[in-house]
Amino acid sequence: MTTQPSDLDGLTLLGRDAQPSKKLETFPNHTPGRFYTVTLATDEFTCVCPATGQPDFATLTVRYVPDQRILESKSFKLYLWSYRNEGVFHEHVVNTILDDLRLALDPHWIEVVGAFKARGGIAIAVRAVHAKTPAAAPSGA
Repeated sequence: MTTQPSDLDGLTLLGRDAQPSKKLETFPNHTPGRFYTVTLATDEFTCVCPATGQPDFATLTVRYVPDQRILESKSFKLYLWSYRNEGVFHEHVVNTILDDLRLALDPHWIEVVGAFKARGGIAIAVRAVHAKTPAAAPSGA
């Protein structure tokens, strides 16, 4: 089934000027009975160290197997932008993003990976996973 006009119901950010926001918008999945993987990635994620205020840069990758809802990408961009000046530890932000996406989507399976650039000579990678339907996890996940 192709995209229907009703799929746009409730989307308030797409096609409009918007500011950083924690609002995640979704649209209906027309093939909820099929396990398939959606991947969203950006190498422009930024937040700041909660102690020093120094900027942290990361490549952020989200992979999920949708159930009834699919993430609208502009709302996700604005959501990530909202962290730009927020002081947060890497481990906390990756798990918060996973929790927020899980609540918005209720996916069969979801993974969020934050690969943070080295600061002080140490790079940090954080991987958080949630499986509602373990059989939906992509091979090798």
